[in-house]
Amino acid sequence: MKLHELKPATGSRKERNRVGRGPGSGNGKTSGRGANGQNSRSGGGVRPGFEGGQLPLFQRLPKRGFTNINRKEYAIVNLDTLNRFEEGTEITPELLLETGMVSKEKSGIKILGNGRIEKKVTVRAHKFSASAKEAIENAGGSAEVI
Repeated sequence: MKLHELKPATGSRKERNRVGRGPGSGNGKTSGRGANGQNSRSGGGVRPGFEGGQLPLFQRLPKRGFTNINRKEYAIVNLDTLNRFEEGTEITPELLLETGMVSKEKSGIKILGNGRIEKKVTVRAHKFSASAKEAIENAGGSAEVI
């Protein structure tokens, strides 16, 4: 095989269908849209969820509950992930963002007591679970709420 003999795998490349290019193409005149009606027009068609005037499904279903607009959502960090920092490090939300342990700071950061912490570190976060706070202090570190 030489470079000029290379061809893409069969079926991997498909030529696009050019509509409205004469009767011989099979998609001339009405361009595959049929004769008349809403769907044959440009910009035609119905909005998502429209059921021809019948009451749409989402309106027929009963509604329950509510969404609290003041809800605070915390980015969660477990204790065992804090072991990657050196002894004596001050762990702040900025440091966690920088190292990629949290993708983005939501309403704050909450430290949970999942796993064990072996290093003496200072952790500054918005919330701590009781077990996390206890574990950090048992390891000789401190947990500060910001």
